[in-house]
Amino acid sequence: MDSNWILQRLQEQQAYLEIPSVAGNPAAVTQAVAWISARFQSLGATQAVQWTEKGGNPVIFAEFAGNSARTVLFYNHYDVQPANLLSEWRSDPFKPKFTADYLIGRGVADDKGDLLSRLTVLEYWQNHGGLPVKVKFMVEGEEEIGSPHVASYVQAHQKELAADLCIWEGGNRDEADNFEIICGAKGVVSFQAQVQTAAQDLHSSLACYADNAAWRLLQALNSLRSTTGEIQVDGFFEGVQALTPAEEATVQAMEFDPITVRKNYGLWRPLMTKNPKEVLINGPTLNISALTAGDARASLKTVVPSQARALLDCRLVPGQDPHHVVQLVARQLERNGYGDVEIQYLQGEAAGRSDLNDPQIQLSYQIAQQIYGQQKVRIILNMAGGGPVTPFLKQLKLPLVMIGVRSAESKIHAPNENLRLQAYQQATVYLSTYLETLARL
Repeated sequence: MDSNWILQRLQEQQAYLEIPSVAGNPAAVTQAVAWISARFQSLGATQAVQWTEKGGNPVIFAEFAGNSARTVLFYNHYDVQPANLLSEWRSDPFKPKFTADYLIGRGVADDKGDLLSRLTVLEYWQNHGGLPVKVKFMVEGEEEIGSPHVASYVQAHQKELAADLCIWEGGNRDEADNFEIICGAKGVVSFQAQVQTAAQDLHSSLACYADNAAWRLLQALNSLRSTTGEIQVDGFFEGVQALTPAEEATVQAMEFDPITVRKNYGLWRPLMTKNPKEVLINGPTLNISALTAGDARASLKTVVPSQARALLDCRLVPGQDPHHVVQLVARQLERNGYGDVEIQYLQGEAAGRSDLNDPQIQLSYQIAQQIYGQQKVRIILNMAGGGPVTPFLKQLKLPLVMIGVRSAESKIHAPNENLRLQAYQQATVYLSTYLETLARL
């Protein structure tokens, strides 16, 4: 497969990258679904349908015949993060810009680039004797808002989704440019904390005796964590599964260069742990993602806010249940004297991992060594982020592997999201080789 042709096909499919398909934009969602469905049909899908009966944005299912009985299920999503902080973008986020080495635009790495790479592999094989294996696609449109309907669709369509392997979106190259084969995802749960201290906002002169909802909420949240960042919620770590010796060895083999990490993410403060590799893989988190109180739009408004609200999330590891974790936080707040802080569960999904000894995982590793070099490939137990992997692991009982086109500098969810073109080309060649090899087994 010629690298220049791969890049040419990326440029020719740029229209997909221009669709601002944020999950809450119905017109753009419709446009993205139409583009993908038409592309599947043009590539010879035996069926390309939309599932809508379980609610949410449409799920696109497509199936392609192959020259062997092996079947690969691809998971992708067409929704993208909003393109906020426009002043920090170097170009229009939905007018993708090619430079000598990069493609810049919202969604190019997460996850439209992965889908375009896979479509390019399909096109290549359809023009060179047919696909080596049977291929199925499940492409959803709500991943960036927690995939609330995926489990229902997987449950309802287990027969259609049956396969030998699930190839997920989101593979990566790390800070040392090693190709990562990722075997799962952390779980995540999102919830809201809210407190009210008065019937309405008060004049700030009354702060001498009237409690402030903002201070109240800050104190409550501070009680959940030590000054050095340790989570102080009784029972929070119960059930967390210890890593096996083989899993621990895999973690220790990971690359983690603090200097490069701080540069890539623009970190101004020191790292909060001496064991970043371990906590990335098997460390739960307790994070505040937003805080609101008073009228933040006012340039000068002296009030005692009567209400304050925080959005929080926890990244979870195998053995933790999303609902139970939120219950533990609520109980801890009450024990700490903050029973007036109301906790509302929003959404969550459990963590999941494939067995590292699964033959499909080992095959993906062996082929990657051929393409990238024996010393430039790493197996990763799970990504630090989340995704709806559990239905595929538990209900479909599929080994799951994340391989893709992005790299450590791709700026996922941030301004100037990008793809390194060389990484995209090489990942596309790798996927093509993987499917060809799988067919021979």
